[in-house]
Amino acid sequence: MTTQTSHTSQTSNAEEFARARAAMPGGVNSPVRAFGSVGTTPRFFVSASGPRVTDVEGREYVDLVGSWGPAILGHAHPAVVKAVQDAAAHGLGFGASTPGETALAELIEARVTRDGARPVERVRLVSTGTEATMTAIRLARGATGRDLIVKFAGHYHGHSDGLLAEAGSGVATLAMPGSAGVPAPIAAQTLVVPYNDLDALREVFDARGDDIAAIIVEAAPANMGIVPPAHGFNAAIADLAHAHGALLILDEVLTGFRVGTAGWYGIDPVHFSPDLITFGKVVGGGLPLAAIGGSAALMELLAPLGPVYQAGTLSGNPLAVAAGRATLDHLDADAYARIDRAAAQIADAAASALSEAGVTHVVQRSGNLFSIQFAAEPPTDYETVKAQEAFRYPPFFRAMLDQGVSLPPSVFEAWFVSAAHDDAAVGQIIDALPAAARAAAEAAPG
Repeated sequence: MTTQTSHTSQTSNAEEFARARAAMPGGVNSPVRAFGSVGTTPRFFVSASGPRVTDVEGREYVDLVGSWGPAILGHAHPAVVKAVQDAAAHGLGFGASTPGETALAELIEARVTRDGARPVERVRLVSTGTEATMTAIRLARGATGRDLIVKFAGHYHGHSDGLLAEAGSGVATLAMPGSAGVPAPIAAQTLVVPYNDLDALREVFDARGDDIAAIIVEAAPANMGIVPPAHGFNAAIADLAHAHGALLILDEVLTGFRVGTAGWYGIDPVHFSPDLITFGKVVGGGLPLAAIGGSAALMELLAPLGPVYQAGTLSGNPLAVAAGRATLDHLDADAYARIDRAAAQIADAAASALSEAGVTHVVQRSGNLFSIQFAAEPPTDYETVKAQEAFRYPPFFRAMLDQGVSLPPSVFEAWFVSAAHDDAAVGQIIDALPAAARAAAEAAPG
């Protein structure tokens, strides 16, 4: 059962959702929050601390969403809150440069290194992951003088027009093939290839290689559930892009600084050389901030030095910069060890509970990110992800929610563990899993 806290409320989640639907499309500002794919009323949260969140009815849940990744130290971490409060006391924004922006850029550059390689020599701060990937693509086109972009089916790189074809995350959750409102000529500039399929990628480059500006790829896909890259895949696509004069954009909006000090780039089994890397989620510490990084030669093609224009009123906002710096400062080896340990315990327990209940499943992992797929074999691409028995997830989700555990409200999302997930929080999750596994076992296609 969910834990009732001392918080008192004059409203309910259902009442708040009805009120929200009268004011906002679907009652939400991001589609997955509507809980449509899990068949229950969305929770409206009013507070959070450590590994727990509290809704308007005063019910407390152990959280495995973590604001979709940024709450890697736990919600309302004292050092992050203090950094934001101190920054706010000096002004909410200036529309001008601040020393904190430089400090955060230097911190990003210093962390993203491997075997002496430093792929990030310059950083541009923006406000969202969508803005980061959009800017990276414009920069790649400006650098190469080419128009086409290659993406992989099931990968999500934000909601800019050219990247919504066969996207993961909310697009997958809603079973949408793309989005209305995207002109056909814009969609035609994006070539979609099956993930983990080098032969298909080679065919695209053989046919259109002189027109391709860049490949964009999630470093370790986590927006169709976890689907790890095949061994050496990132290195192979980097080599293929470079052989044809194209760039590799590595999307680490989700994995960056979450799976390790240098993100997935730092732990991929095979070293490779991305040209541009995008960051989000963790780098903003819970406030709206994202970034693009790359070599000085590429990044200085951005205005004001170069011909590729990008600007943002709130780029490098001092509160977001303060939250990002404080978060990265506290993400040391001990913090990553705690996250890795808790994630492994939860993932192992989920697999055991589902096996005990006789549910066909796999638990896929990329570092400390993991997810459940209701399939007999590990999915390797978007088509095999979509072929799973996804109908088993809604009752599994609802059973966990009933026992005070808040999971991502979609089978196509990763589970996020924080450094604040202590033995008590992990224990509550593990205790809830058997009943949820039984609910999944009893599910039938709708």
